[in-house]
Amino acid sequence: MTKKSRTSLWIASTYFTEGLPYMITRVLSSVFFTDMGVRESFLGFLNFLGIPWNLKFFWAPFLDIFSTKRQWLLRMQLFITLIILSISFLAGFADKNSSPHLLQIIAFLFIGMAFLAATNDIAIDAFYLEGLPDKSEQAAYSGLRTLAYRGAVIYTRTILVAIAGVANWFWGFSVGAVTMGLFFLLHTKLLPILKKNEHPRQKNFEAIKQDFIDSFRVYLAQHKIVLILIFIITYKLGDEILFAMNTPFLMRELGVSKPQIAWLGGFVGAFSTIAGTMLGGWWIHKQGLKKAIWPLTILMNINIAAYILLSIYHPDPNTLQGMTYIALTHAYENIAAGLGAAALTVYLMRLCDTRYKAAHFAIGTAIMSLGSTLFGGFSGIIVEKIGYTNLFILSFFAGIPSMILLFWIPFKETEKV
Repeated sequence: MTKKSRTSLWIASTYFTEGLPYMITRVLSSVFFTDMGVRESFLGFLNFLGIPWNLKFFWAPFLDIFSTKRQWLLRMQLFITLIILSISFLAGFADKNSSPHLLQIIAFLFIGMAFLAATNDIAIDAFYLEGLPDKSEQAAYSGLRTLAYRGAVIYTRTILVAIAGVANWFWGFSVGAVTMGLFFLLHTKLLPILKKNEHPRQKNFEAIKQDFIDSFRVYLAQHKIVLILIFIITYKLGDEILFAMNTPFLMRELGVSKPQIAWLGGFVGAFSTIAGTMLGGWWIHKQGLKKAIWPLTILMNINIAAYILLSIYHPDPNTLQGMTYIALTHAYENIAAGLGAAALTVYLMRLCDTRYKAAHFAIGTAIMSLGSTLFGGFSGIIVEKIGYTNLFILSFFAGIPSMILLFWIPFKETEKV
């Protein structure tokens, strides 16, 4: 295997295993608890499972200080595999008549997995930045990493949801655990050992504390940092608010079944996601981030308007016409999400100082979903008060501030990479 092929393989496999636990935590949990008959307000609270991703920058500097990114990555993936197995065992006993205590235990396991998965994200992103120190190379592989991540999205929404629908939730979660375990075994052999980080830095407490403080100080010292932070928070805010109640909307408001959800996430979502992620990566590489981000952002936010129309017309998923309308909207949703994710990911990478790659990228990715987590957590309550259409209208307006900020935020690039 050539070095380029091996690099492509570990990038694809690691970002698949970044997306898989995230999707099981944030999406498969939503389908599961919706299927268990949990009311909308509590389903909205599931968005608080995103809090570990918002707070991960607090412990991200310790991944730069203790051990290596490779070791962190492997440990987290082993623990994640074990916790998904635990959830699968308990889910096998769950149904709509289950004791609330059983569902509460499963919910607490999801909370634990959220913290493990967020730490797994930090390790993978930092390993990527250290393994590809050249910024042009990072941009060249941005399409692949996004594609692999979205592949995990498709896999969870298609294979795992379909298995749960055809068999039961024990098998749905068990297959997810086995998948994660197999990738863990692959990574023990596949991941390169980065020589400069082979031995962790040995430092006393004062040095560790200073590193921790300096990582935040350097990030916050960037030019126009206030505008940058607001931009990061608001860039995907509208799109993420839409996603917050997407599953309950499709399953309860429109009456889409679990097999249909699986079909939408896979056969429809697969082609549209591949198109969106590859187009976004190519566009940025070809035009440069500053030129590419405007059209990518506009296309991402128009997607929300499509969901507003979907909630108004309320198509019947049991008819060909209705399911076609839903599928087309879902396809555009995935294309738009891929375009926006590619743009924001490259922008966050450009903000990273080489001394604090793990900490800085973790800060950026945590901040970007802060607003959507807090807003999304109460989205179920909002739906019960004003309905899905008005929630989607709110999400559309939430995407406007980031487009305005594009006029003022700095872009760190001098060439088309």
